[in-house]
Amino acid sequence: MSSPLSLRRFDGCYASPIEINFSPELEAKLDRIATQQGRDAQALVREAVERLLDYDEWFSREIEKGLEQIDSGEVLEHDEVGKRLEERLAEKQHHR
Repeated sequence: MSSPLSLRRFDGCYASPIEINFSPELEAKLDRIATQQGRDAQALVREAVERLLDYDEWFSREIEKGLEQIDSGEVLEHDEVGKRLEERLAEKQHHR
């Protein structure tokens, strides 16, 4: 049975708790890493969630950029991609 980790969510000036249930294995891993870093588990979870959300926002923006490039015709054909990769590989081999 997993035990909940209580977090605080900040909505303006107020904080309300959020409970997250972890498996015993994940909770042990969280405790181990928090101890190794000299931090409490809540701070580690907050940072991990923030990093995940920041990454998801970045990834969504990059997808949107790519779709906009496709819509505007800024794409490479398969053969051109292969040609560019071969050129880069050859350049790297030349610099060794």
